[in-house]
Amino acid sequence: MTPPAIDMSSTTTTTTTEDKPKNVGFRVGLGDITPNNLGQLKRLNTVLFPVVYAPGFYKDVLEVGEFAKIIYFNDVCVGAVCCRKEPAAGSATEQNLYIATLGVLAPYRRLGLGSEMLKHILEQTNLPVAAGQAKIVKVYLHVQSNNEEALEFYKKHGFEVAEKCENYYSQFEVSDAFKLEKIIN
Repeated sequence: MTPPAIDMSSTTTTTTTEDKPKNVGFRVGLGDITPNNLGQLKRLNTVLFPVVYAPGFYKDVLEVGEFAKIIYFNDVCVGAVCCRKEPAAGSATEQNLYIATLGVLAPYRRLGLGSEMLKHILEQTNLPVAAGQAKIVKVYLHVQSNNEEALEFYKKHGFEVAEKCENYYSQFEVSDAFKLEKIIN
């Protein structure tokens, strides 16, 4: 299924200080992932990523609340982010957040949608935690070593390369990955 084309001639654009067009007049919104739209997420993931995710992945996505979102562009589902919480090594009061997937369909890239999803995730990590809940102290992910666009995107958002993971994606021709992380204050 090919996403609908965007007629950019009918949009209003402004230029930011980074000299990149910022679209104005479009409806962009984040939505919760629920059992009712889980099929949309599965379809997005099959188009966006060369990995087949097991049923357990989708079960976990339904349980992370604000750390899993679908993004809509003019009411069309065009991307998603899915994370999981993990215990931080040696601490009962701290957690890490792993970004398992963050992707936007190709025709909708460079419209700020990925940044919008990442901004939401990072904002959630900075919210006060309830008594007895662990605080998130680090957000991390893996990026295939030849994915320059993704590396640039995450570095722009304050992530740093923590290490190179050789043969991380053993099923792919380019099997190495970079582990990127961002420490949360």
